[in-house]
Amino acid sequence: MDLKYEDDKPGVGEGMRRKVMRQLHETYASSLAGKQFAFDGETGLYTAGPLPFTTNVFEVVLVDASSARIAAMSRSPGGDGSPGPSDSKRMKQETPSKIFKVEITFAAKVPMNISSQDALRVLDIILRQHSAKQNCLLVRQSFFRKDSRYVELGGGVRGCQGFYSSFRPTQSGLSLNVDLTTTMVVRPGPVIDFLLFNQDVKDTSRIDWRKAKRALNKLRIETIHTKMELQIIGLSENNCNELTFPLKQQDGTIVDVTVYDYFMNRWSTKMEKSANFPCLIAGKTNSPTYLPLEVCLLVPLQRYKKSLSTMQRSKLVEGSRQRPDQRMLSLTGELRANNYNSDPMLRECGISIAPEFTQVEGRVLQAPQLIFADGRELHTPNGRWNFNNDKFIKPIKVETWGVVNFSARCNVEDLVGCLVRSGANKGIEMAKCGAVIEERHQMRREPPTKRVEAMFQQIKAKLTRKPDFLFLLCVLPEKNCDIYGPWKRECLVEHGIFTQCLVPPANIKDQYLTNVLLKINAKLGGLNSLLKKETARAIPHVSRMPTIIFGMDVSHGSPGQNLPSVAAVVSSLKWPIMSKYRASVCTQSPKLEMIDALFKPIGDDDHGLIKDSIVDFLKNNDDQRPEQIIIFRDGVSESQFNQALNEELAQIMEACKFFGGKHFNGNWFPKFTLIVAQKNHHTRFFQRDGQRPDQVTNVPPGTVVDRGICHPRNYDFYMCAHAGIIGTTRPTHYHVLHDDIGFSADELEELVHSLSYVYQRSTTAISVVAPIFYAHLAVAQVAKFTRLDDMSETSSQAEAAPVPELPRLHRNVASTMFFC
Repeated sequence: MDLKYEDDKPGVGEGMRRKVMRQLHETYASSLAGKQFAFDGETGLYTAGPLPFTTNVFEVVLVDASSARIAAMSRSPGGDGSPGPSDSKRMKQETPSKIFKVEITFAAKVPMNISSQDALRVLDIILRQHSAKQNCLLVRQSFFRKDSRYVELGGGVRGCQGFYSSFRPTQSGLSLNVDLTTTMVVRPGPVIDFLLFNQDVKDTSRIDWRKAKRALNKLRIETIHTKMELQIIGLSENNCNELTFPLKQQDGTIVDVTVYDYFMNRWSTKMEKSANFPCLIAGKTNSPTYLPLEVCLLVPLQRYKKSLSTMQRSKLVEGSRQRPDQRMLSLTGELRANNYNSDPMLRECGISIAPEFTQVEGRVLQAPQLIFADGRELHTPNGRWNFNNDKFIKPIKVETWGVVNFSARCNVEDLVGCLVRSGANKGIEMAKCGAVIEERHQMRREPPTKRVEAMFQQIKAKLTRKPDFLFLLCVLPEKNCDIYGPWKRECLVEHGIFTQCLVPPANIKDQYLTNVLLKINAKLGGLNSLLKKETARAIPHVSRMPTIIFGMDVSHGSPGQNLPSVAAVVSSLKWPIMSKYRASVCTQSPKLEMIDALFKPIGDDDHGLIKDSIVDFLKNNDDQRPEQIIIFRDGVSESQFNQALNEELAQIMEACKFFGGKHFNGNWFPKFTLIVAQKNHHTRFFQRDGQRPDQVTNVPPGTVVDRGICHPRNYDFYMCAHAGIIGTTRPTHYHVLHDDIGFSADELEELVHSLSYVYQRSTTAISVVAPIFYAHLAVAQVAKFTRLDDMSETSSQAEAAPVPELPRLHRNVASTMFFC
């Protein structure tokens, strides 16, 4: 299908395209043999059965209701009730209709069966069209209404709750996957109110107009005097009471009037503030319209696509949470409101949606036992445990350490005393604190990098001789403090100092100290706990043969930023233990999801990430090579599964083949298993409350579902290893793409469940296997202390610029795990 203006000019937006196609269906219903069609908003048109022609061209007249209304109301310049750029254009009245040419040509038949991706895509297009007819905001398969539930995020931004729906194949047949979803939208209403919220000021005199111009660019407004919708393209340089345009009077003379006077006199608009503000410039660049701010309203459901601040993200997460009963009630209401069974296109396809949610069978796996110091065994009911009366299984000794305080309001001496005593209870021997260094008062308002540099000058003055090993406890004044990144970089890259940052609460309790000590012990080489299965060598396949376990993830920059992506590969260090990991991190091209540095042969050596992991595994296992390699990959969508196999797994196999040829005379043939873990999906599980059958709750930790809603052909399952304390539990969806090792379904599910209990920084089961959680942690921490914004300046200037490398860690910390 091809859609153009009458003069063959392209560039018709999706919203206008949908209006044109709706009008075409109304005007030419008989030419279409009364058939319904689904339009994808671009060039795809789908019908149930053939049309009575193979190609045809239709002329569609679309009446612009707002233009027609304005033409009737006013003969003002530009035809929109507002002054235009010149007298000639101003006196020109717009035609209240537009003519389009639509050419429809037969392309292909789509087989309508659930194994066809094309068929599923067509059905999803029908759902999008159904929501577009209801004037919803469309974000892929999520739909947002004007009356949606909102969460105020600050800065003139709202979190908007929407409805996700998409067809997918399951073992039970074709299923409709529905869920609640959230996007960010701009706060609608008066433009001036938005600017006050956006800049967090109370008085209009404090508005920064340069910031306002950036914030308003490309947003859509509706004028209160004509109800016309326009797009903002800028702000005028002159104020409203200074900006003039030529206006023809009744006697034929032309006089210059200000935009302010024109609106006050012609439209009797009451404006209290606009006189001394710039005008909005809206419409088209070649024929702009100038509007006082007070006659403009931001229209609803405009997406906010910039990155959120840490505080805004926190508010979004908090405001989007819903208890299981609330979520199910909302989903039921949304499904009823959408009324998909009334859609004529779905009916023509022979599809109806059952009103009840799918019932599936699940199993609850028994929680594994943990081992603490002295061989003490601990059960983990409800996926939670504590160290209140137990010692770490492998505690560390801290001989040289100190504390730095970046102006946090706390009694550091008391904090040190409590930490040392709590550490002793956990088996950690901490020597007397060598120094407590308080930040100089005059540095508190300096930039973060200067504050860190000044603090290190104080540290050097205190330490006349730098020890081989040094640990620094860093006390920060608030969460998400901007000192964190520069401090980590200075410690890990420049000086090789281990550090732990914390923001102590007003009332320091033992559980808080335990959480801090968990991190300190793990990052300094200790172990907090082990699975009983590990020590008893009772893990199927893994315990019988030397096995290395990988976790891989890639993190991308915020939308609109051309920052390098960060890839992390973590791997287990000691067999048969699978509770201790190391990490390698690198940068790669922006938005590249597949890791391209797993195998990098240069000459007769390999500089890839996999080689480093194998070398460390050999060092920690008396040169015993791994005969089994299990890879957990995060962040890969179903459309990228083949890439994960053909690119990433192929690289790993090549890296092992290269390493084996160089070190084992080619006599090394490990077996591989590749599993993709997905958290970014829309499947939720609810369980009927045994005591209140009319209520639903989260499923218990250890719940696994591997039938009913799983893929009809592929090997996949859902796992809820963690306890859902807040909101509704989201299971992790595991896909087994390759398995040489030969796990049975039960064995693999048991392994995944066990790996959710070995995260050393927590006393709860986590939602995804520990190797992937560690990979998340690695990319997140590196992104915080690496100046990727500076690194991207070069790459943004030229498309072919090389991706900048990450700074190398200091040799004192480079060989340790990434728990920094």
